[in-house]
Amino acid sequence: MKQGNGEGEDRYATLLNNAGAIRAICSAVEGTLGPKGLDTMLVGPNGEVLVTNDGATILERMDVTHPAARMLVQVAKSQQQRVGDGTTTATVLAGALVAEGVAQVTRGVPVSKVVSGLQDGVQLAAELLQSRSRAIEGLRDPRLYRVAYVAAREDRQLAELVMAAAERLGVETLRDESCRLADAVSAHDKPVSEVWSGLLLRHKPIHTQMLSLELQQPRVLVLHDALEPEKQDEEAMMTEAGFHRYLQLKEEFKANLDKLPRLGIGFVAVDRGVDQEAEQFCADHGIVVLQRVPKRDLQRICEHTGARPIRRGVLKKAPAELAPYLGGCETLAYDARIEQLRLTGGAGAPAATVLVGGSTAEVVGERARIARDAASAVQAAVRGGYLPGGGAVEIAVAHELDRYRETVKGMEAFGVAAVVQALHKPLAQMVLNAGFNPLEQVEQVRAAQLAEQTDRIAVDCDTGRLMDVLERGIVDPTQVKVHALLAAGEVAAAVLRIHTVIKMRSGEDG
Repeated sequence: MKQGNGEGEDRYATLLNNAGAIRAICSAVEGTLGPKGLDTMLVGPNGEVLVTNDGATILERMDVTHPAARMLVQVAKSQQQRVGDGTTTATVLAGALVAEGVAQVTRGVPVSKVVSGLQDGVQLAAELLQSRSRAIEGLRDPRLYRVAYVAAREDRQLAELVMAAAERLGVETLRDESCRLADAVSAHDKPVSEVWSGLLLRHKPIHTQMLSLELQQPRVLVLHDALEPEKQDEEAMMTEAGFHRYLQLKEEFKANLDKLPRLGIGFVAVDRGVDQEAEQFCADHGIVVLQRVPKRDLQRICEHTGARPIRRGVLKKAPAELAPYLGGCETLAYDARIEQLRLTGGAGAPAATVLVGGSTAEVVGERARIARDAASAVQAAVRGGYLPGGGAVEIAVAHELDRYRETVKGMEAFGVAAVVQALHKPLAQMVLNAGFNPLEQVEQVRAAQLAEQTDRIAVDCDTGRLMDVLERGIVDPTQVKVHALLAAGEVAAAVLRIHTVIKMRSGEDG
């Protein structure tokens, strides 16, 4: 008997080891799920402390060394990059799928059958979720505010800030794949929060006298280059012809600078350095210059002002030929209070900024993370609609999937059963975090949904009683739920397939 158990343990040693690592990661974030979820404290190597409820931040900052655990962290990163919210849900679902899959394998079901059924079950469940999606009827739809409110962890101020920013951008802009409403959130350590139409740039003008200027109707030049003369190599400079060429390039550059005020350019953003002569010239002519601006910020400036980025060689063109490359805005001013540059009223696509304040750096950081989650959730709902929240819709889908499992011939049915059980996990975890018995509550919800043929019944985490989540305004974006399930299914299938872990040799072959 003991020997048999030992053989079983050896057979599943890698699977159980990986499942244990996945379980450890899940335990770090599942306690934050739901309205009664608690915070996690992260402690750095030098004693720095971060307290957060955000699953993405927890997973990003955790010291993770186990290879299977790292795979789970990648799921959270994928969820964050694709939809910007729902990382905790994706992690919890992935952990549940792995646990249920391992349970089936250790019962004797072949891994290949479990994985095949799991993949089929996840795909069907995603389709069922999508089929239950409700559309958002414009930015004034009260359901959209509830999406923001739930994602903002019931912080009314943050939800209202995000909604105000969404209204400034409009539905069409929010549906544009290049738009990320979460990027509009900016934080500062002042107890003031606000929203306005325009960009906030975390860069100081290179010349201090520009800090007090407020430019009206400036034209905007964006350079994917340095604002300096073309360089000569050192060997060429040793020759008379090379030195003459150097002087010629200096004169050409000066002539190019002379075009800036003639074109009405009041703002220049550069992704590299700025020559001292150019810096002084711009200061003398009231031109604000930002150097070494990250490419993402340059892109935002171009989108909002309508500017087209150019190389410095294009400055040789005649002013009339340069004009189409320039953008424009209504005002440009440096806000000394928050030490950032405000750019408003761009001639290009609409832009909005959500400025989130707080009393301390720690508080500001957490509020900004919450606001970005809410912004991502709002944008996801505008694009793909919403579903009942609180774990309700997952219970309904699990029932439909269980009925499908009964029609599956072969051992793949055990993989589908793993998905059915995993779909109970979000509600069970929220109920557990609220201090109630998850087994009892999940069964009550399932029975009530079947009796009323609905997907909108879940548990009130304050009282433990059943409730209609749509009446309470507890809703989640469809895209968040669907992508979380698909991403969780991918990592669960990958982990279950791993038979052996081998350390790779470092260095090149040979």
